[in-house]
Amino acid sequence: MDYQPISGLWAYVAMSVKVTVIFTIVMLVVAYATLAERRVSAWIQDRRGPNRVGPFGLLQPIADGVKNIIKEETLPATASRFFFVLAPMLVLIPSLVTFAVIPFAAPLPTPAGVVDMIVADVPIGILYVLAFSSLAVYGIVLGGWASNNKYAFLGALRASAQMVSYEVALGLSLIAVLMLAGNVTLTEIVWQQQQLGMWFALPLSLAFILFVISAFAESNRLPFDMPEAESELITGYHTEYSAMKFSAFMISEFGHMATASALMATLFLGGWDLPGTWDDAFWHEGQLIAGFNADGSVILAAPAVWKSLVTFAGFGAKTGFFLLLYIWVRWTLPRFRYDQVMALGWKVMLPTALAYAMLMGGTILTLDTMGVAYGFGYGLVLTGVSGVATLGFVFFLDRGKTITGAAAQAAQRVEVKSMRTPGRSVGGAAGAVGGAGPRAAKAEG
Repeated sequence: MDYQPISGLWAYVAMSVKVTVIFTIVMLVVAYATLAERRVSAWIQDRRGPNRVGPFGLLQPIADGVKNIIKEETLPATASRFFFVLAPMLVLIPSLVTFAVIPFAAPLPTPAGVVDMIVADVPIGILYVLAFSSLAVYGIVLGGWASNNKYAFLGALRASAQMVSYEVALGLSLIAVLMLAGNVTLTEIVWQQQQLGMWFALPLSLAFILFVISAFAESNRLPFDMPEAESELITGYHTEYSAMKFSAFMISEFGHMATASALMATLFLGGWDLPGTWDDAFWHEGQLIAGFNADGSVILAAPAVWKSLVTFAGFGAKTGFFLLLYIWVRWTLPRFRYDQVMALGWKVMLPTALAYAMLMGGTILTLDTMGVAYGFGYGLVLTGVSGVATLGFVFFLDRGKTITGAAAQAAQRVEVKSMRTPGRSVGGAAGAVGGAGPRAAKAEG
């Protein structure tokens, strides 16, 4: 059967439905990610967590939302009113709109045509994500500056420095993905992983590690929460915020976590693709195909409603895994010092990402020159090369620095030498100390 993409009036209806459904799902995920964080942290710390509001505490996010709505809005007398109110909006909007270019399921067949399970399949997908995700720092800096509070201003400065440091490493880690996929569209990246026969987390393992670390730093989560740093800056850039404006910062943080998790699942774990070729589907010259035969002829795809539902569940499971990773790390690792954060970004991740991009670029060029077909064998060669680079990064490049951290100090031996008191010999001092015992005993007697 020849499937055609949906068009005409039904295309606008499908777009409206997708926007409504995805926005609702993202907001629900953000709301219940707060509950998941509290429950997982309680489990890690051997506590119960919130379990009183509703069955198993499932209504706790609703109670928190109502509480924030009815709380009093405060405005510092010396704050810049307009920018103080504008800052939470500038942080919240980018964290939600970036989800628009992420595919979340296999194409859905309908009587009116095939509906792509993506809000906006723009040809600059990954560039769109990078552009909008970097705009959030403007809201953070603006909120810290407009508060006219020294703690908030220091948090804003830290956020700007941290964002600049890790944006570079994050962008460089994506170069290997773009070279291997040959495109910046996220639907194309999912398709290339299907044709390779393996997810990019294997042939681009070091890029995967660098991207995950950078994503943690971009979302200001522990161990990179220097802009908030409760023990140093109270809560940093949003110290003066309350009620829904404060809640907007929290929603944006969890929204950024959800978007980053979905992006990591798409770039390195195949997105909605599941093991096997049964769900492969991609638009090629107006046809929905599953791949190519040995002679170059196309293999038509067979979309189905159950395939869309199963792949959507798989995409949700992958995204949930990274959300759980965010929470797990948050309640396991301590906060880095500011100099450690800067050293990791500029001295470790930046040169590593640059060298890795050159290594993988040379390997891909060599394989293409040798005429190796793009497929499973192609991916195995890249996996071997990338695996060696990953082992070198983890066990050799950073030994004794950021990764090993304070554990490396255990090998250091500090020798403490006693200083001789002027005008007094060591023996005399020892005699004086020794003679203090009998005198003390006589006095007690």
